[in-house]
Amino acid sequence: MTTAKTPVVSMSAKRSNTTAIFIIGFLFFIFGFVTWLNGSLIQFLKLVCQLETDVQAFFVTFAFYMAYFFLAMPSSVILKRTGFKKGMALGLLVMAIGSIVFIPAAKERSFALFLTGLFIQGMGLALLQTASNPYISIIGPIESAAKRISIMGICNKIAGIISPLILSAVILSNATEIEKKIEATTDTAVKSALLNDLSSRVVTPYIILAVVLAILAFMLLKSPLPEPVIEEKETNASQKVADNKSSIWQFPHLVLGALCIFLYVGVEVMAGDAIGIYGKAIGMPLDETKYFTTFTLVAMLVGYVAGIITIPKIISQQTALKISAILGILFSIAVYITDGYTAITFIALLGLANALMWPAIWPLAIDKLGKFTKTGSALLVMGIAGGAIIPLIYGALKDKIPNHLAFFICMLPCYIYILYYAMKGYKAGRK
Repeated sequence: MTTAKTPVVSMSAKRSNTTAIFIIGFLFFIFGFVTWLNGSLIQFLKLVCQLETDVQAFFVTFAFYMAYFFLAMPSSVILKRTGFKKGMALGLLVMAIGSIVFIPAAKERSFALFLTGLFIQGMGLALLQTASNPYISIIGPIESAAKRISIMGICNKIAGIISPLILSAVILSNATEIEKKIEATTDTAVKSALLNDLSSRVVTPYIILAVVLAILAFMLLKSPLPEPVIEEKETNASQKVADNKSSIWQFPHLVLGALCIFLYVGVEVMAGDAIGIYGKAIGMPLDETKYFTTFTLVAMLVGYVAGIITIPKIISQQTALKISAILGILFSIAVYITDGYTAITFIALLGLANALMWPAIWPLAIDKLGKFTKTGSALLVMGIAGGAIIPLIYGALKDKIPNHLAFFICMLPCYIYILYYAMKGYKAGRK
């Protein structure tokens, strides 16, 4: 029988973790800021690149989130070579490179170049996420890890609230008026001039973003951020289970959990990034829809704070996942049976339903994996690709069937499956 081992962290007791928590918290802020720019970019690029369908527009989220699918496993290999601090700095530099790609993309009004920049940004974020999520758990006592993760989540959501407001104010100022001028003109030269002027608006924000990311990478390398020393310690009950397994595919609760993450990220992106497209489809002006992503993120922030207050003192994470899934089902039905601003309100409220799903699904999916925990975690990160696929399905359906029905078809089955996982799926294959 092989000796069971589990990772234990040894760090200087004299070193305060306050600085480390602040630095990682700022990185989580950057995650949220960059990630939730997509809601504004979808509408911006549809206009600037004169995309004919919403399916094309949703390639914005496809390019961004598919990077997680391809980089999840390689990121863990890179971090073994670089360590946490250098790995996170590298992730920031990769994101900066992706931001720089927006400059030639804007000058050429090339949708393919914009997607390339988004994919490169996603690559950097995949590396950052793979490093920072476990780091925040191991820089202090495991008993207080949940509290630290909750603080990181709030940093992420606050950034998500701010970023669409800033980007929309810069690149989509007077958007409705510009859109009408572009549609009204028949002069190719005039139309091209209007589009080029609009496209150029994205250059300055992304130059600033690239410079900030590069500076942060340098500062991170020079920061006092401690590099955790991971040792191996004998015995772990979960390892006894894993010793009888030879592959992660022998853990049904993990495989079902990866699918759950896939569907969860899909509905999260739908509620946050597709809400503007939904509003446009029912006749709302671009000057209004460009801010809708912020409404969803506010609802998510409320959900996160509620989770910090209630979990685990009042309810368990498993119960929170059940409640979240039920709310998702109810709000999806409400979107289907209502219209106008009422429907938009219920889409925004899906942010409340989605807020606690990630922290609830993750621990249920990786429980009792033992020596397969790292590989299992990478599989869950690959599930983030749901944010690439589900919006594309919605975009394809809404061109063929009523908008509210397409949204309903995409959302309801996802929440039903998440409810199943919260009730039975997480127990699959385990005694």
